[in-house]
Amino acid sequence: MNELVAVSGAEGFIGSHVVELLVAKGYRVRAMALYNSFGNRGWLDALGPATMSSVEVYPGDVRDARSALGLVEGANAVYHLAALVSIPYSYKAPASYLETNALGTLNILEAVRHEETPRLVHTSTSEVYGSAQTVPIDERHPLHAQSPYAASKIAADQLVQSYHLSFGIPAVTLRPFNTYGPRQSARAVIPSVISQLAAGRHTVHLGSTTPTRDFNFVEDTAAAFVAVGTAPAERVVGRVLNAASGREVSVGALVRIVGMVMGCSVEISEEEERLRPPASEVNRLVGDSGALRALTGWSPMHSLEDGLALTVKWMSAPAHLGTYRVDEYAV
Repeated sequence: MNELVAVSGAEGFIGSHVVELLVAKGYRVRAMALYNSFGNRGWLDALGPATMSSVEVYPGDVRDARSALGLVEGANAVYHLAALVSIPYSYKAPASYLETNALGTLNILEAVRHEETPRLVHTSTSEVYGSAQTVPIDERHPLHAQSPYAASKIAADQLVQSYHLSFGIPAVTLRPFNTYGPRQSARAVIPSVISQLAAGRHTVHLGSTTPTRDFNFVEDTAAAFVAVGTAPAERVVGRVLNAASGREVSVGALVRIVGMVMGCSVEISEEEERLRPPASEVNRLVGDSGALRALTGWSPMHSLEDGLALTVKWMSAPAHLGTYRVDEYAV
């Protein structure tokens, strides 16, 4: 195939899996990793030489218009995953979220417009829905920003839709529900629980255990990105599409499932510093991905239990477990 595609946020958790899958499907990938003076390329450094032989690592920053243009130049499709994603940190540094998530998306849109790129896949998040008003949540559900992070992503989503309607940008927005799996940071609940248990703890420290989420294994989320990036334009361009399992699990129940997978008993200690402000907590999320399934043929291939087992196996390796600071609250 040898077709060139570009990925922003390629060094991140989901982005690195998208890069890996694209290469496996025969694409050449220009992968933007946020520039830093240490030369750190994030999770791209964990990909094997067989994968990286088809990857051009592009140090850059979506907040810079020229950098975005350099990423997009000559690509047949752009997968835009670059974003700040931590909800707790968005309470402390909201301006940085607008700069990366909204302005960064604007720069990608302008680059795609300039280059007349045939396909843009933009990354949204289920957090834009806020607590479910109707379930399961489909794409017609109202948007309700309950955190600065969610507000910045709504802004980005609306920019993408406006550029599609105003300038004919061939964009599709994928809205993944909660993704988990190998390479995820400890700021998320599943790696936080697994890392504490794998370190020999029997009491895990968490925030609220009553919210429900729709958890999706990262390989399934990556497959959803490639599905919307390669589907016929008439099916997906201009659409917003949920990627969800349709299974609703509370954080408390999730902890019990992780304990079962790891073969250990678990107690939970709820810590105030890990709680969101009450009105900011999204209490219920469960998604309807019927449109994505019908339009692309995508469906998740991993049950929650199977995905957790794969995640536990990866995280329990000493080289991986050692990267998690189990005694600290990761924001």
